[in-house]
Amino acid sequence: MAVRAEVGKAVVGQDAAVAGILIALLCRGHILLEGVPGVAKTLLVRSVAAALDVQTKRVQFTPDLMPGDVTGSLVYDSSTSEFSFREGPVFTNLLLADEINRTPPKTQASLLEAMEERQVSVDGTSRQLPRPFLVAATQNPVEYEGTYPLPEAQLDRFLLKATMPLPPREDEIAVVTRHAAGFDPRDLAAAGLRAVASAADIEAGAEQVRHVQISPEVTAYIVDIARATRSSPSLALGVSPRGATALLATSRAWAWLNGRSFVTPDDVKSLAQATLAHRLSLRPEAELEGVAVSSVLDAAIGSVPVPR
Repeated sequence: MAVRAEVGKAVVGQDAAVAGILIALLCRGHILLEGVPGVAKTLLVRSVAAALDVQTKRVQFTPDLMPGDVTGSLVYDSSTSEFSFREGPVFTNLLLADEINRTPPKTQASLLEAMEERQVSVDGTSRQLPRPFLVAATQNPVEYEGTYPLPEAQLDRFLLKATMPLPPREDEIAVVTRHAAGFDPRDLAAAGLRAVASAADIEAGAEQVRHVQISPEVTAYIVDIARATRSSPSLALGVSPRGATALLATSRAWAWLNGRSFVTPDDVKSLAQATLAHRLSLRPEAELEGVAVSSVLDAAIGSVPVPR
């Protein structure tokens, strides 16, 4: 895909995260990017925005950030003696919410209406957000001091969670070589990135994704995976019906990106971890035993017969 090729001019590897952002855009959802500092989370989002010719804004979430700093607020205009609304950074196509778990729950919650309803309500007036609208939130998985972990209700609003690992040796050599040759991550135009798709293309793609066929057998397969997580002895919280519909949507988008007009069980399995793992909550005793959510989800998927 042309967008992936353009992003590759700035970001080495991280194909899963790139695909995740594209799937989230096509499904009109949002994505949570998790990785240690320095694995190009911010650069990835900026590169995708540059390749898509959409507006992007970045908010650094901090403990003193207020809800109005994100959504916007009423400002008194002395020349007219009236209050006018000043838009916050959420009024964009692609919002990069950097280190979202560093801000208190009240400010985290200010994003909920925007993410779910695609609008912002201030002083009783609702204002529509532009289309497409995507929140790409990042968080650091290893540093917890001074953070406010996202509650399950907010995690459930993210269509996907993509983990950005440290690169393998070959990719890391490629990264350092690019920097040695003069690559500046703050100047994407100099790296040769150009827009190869527009907001209208994204909307057209989203419409086509909704017409990707999914058989009753594959639909039942998705539901059975969700139900299998609810009966797992290691989980305190399984996948909700919202999670099952999310897996249906991401599987459709993945099938469309791969040039197919129908969903296969392999599409479902390919997207299950990214779509469902962050919606699961381990029992305390399972956490003490060092059980991983990914392995519990794999076991649940493995317990469900694959339709032929």
